[in-house]
Amino acid sequence: MQRLILGVILLVCTLSAQEAPTFTRQEDVIYGRKHGTALTLDVFEPAKKNGCGIVYMVSGGWFSSHASVNAANYKVYLDRGYTVFAVVHGSQPKFHIPEAQADVHRAVRFIRSNAAKWNVAPDKLGVTGGSAGGHLSLSLGTQGAPGPADSKDPVDRQSSAVQAVACFYPPTDFLNYGREGEDATGVGTLKNYKGAFGPRVDSDEDRRKYAREISPIYHITKGTPPTLIIHGDADLLVPIYQAQSFIERAQAAGVKAKLVVKKGAAHGWKDMGADMVLLADWFDEHLRGGKN
Repeated sequence: MQRLILGVILLVCTLSAQEAPTFTRQEDVIYGRKHGTALTLDVFEPAKKNGCGIVYMVSGGWFSSHASVNAANYKVYLDRGYTVFAVVHGSQPKFHIPEAQADVHRAVRFIRSNAAKWNVAPDKLGVTGGSAGGHLSLSLGTQGAPGPADSKDPVDRQSSAVQAVACFYPPTDFLNYGREGEDATGVGTLKNYKGAFGPRVDSDEDRRKYAREISPIYHITKGTPPTLIIHGDADLLVPIYQAQSFIERAQAAGVKAKLVVKKGAAHGWKDMGADMVLLADWFDEHLRGGKN
């Protein structure tokens, strides 16, 4: 009987060791406030860190919710030692795309300001997301920059630049959506997302100016970090034209940029988990110098 009890204890201990979590999670870290609302992110720290961070855009249709933060989405990064920051931004229709962009810039500044706390190198940050999350990832990649030097908040003085981008099927150009000249600023293909764009601007000139401001493709420079996009060629919501035109312009600017085309894939596909390995490989190459 004693042997049986001892055997059960050993079995339980063995199973517990096998099931022990390989990461810790800190929820609802406040990275900023606006209109009396706290902006939060969750921090996932692997047991063995590689010293680099992945900023994950929790966003679909420019709607962001803490309920959508899912550790399973970050496993490939955590397994390789990346600390993951799952960022929740202000959601449409209350907050529009420019405000969501401002939120994620603030999030990166906050992460960089507190990098030492999580044992992350402040110059080793990558960003990822899908669809609207991909758009926000590219917004950071193309427009990340130091904040105002005279800001009263030291966090806002930090840079929001990232060192690598890898994302899925992002909108990149709202002026030329499925083809040249196709307007998608909350109309046409994106008519169901008009709440994200705010009130419709009547003037063509003002609308085009607004669209350019929120479209990452118009902010590409030679300093844009290495960028990988994975996109399905049967995507009807975000046409592959969006990725093709962005990558073409980035390469023309001298940026290391790559497009992986998923044949026959729409806006999401069953084996996306396997493709996340490609994103992790990209971060390994450009944040860790090829280590995996």
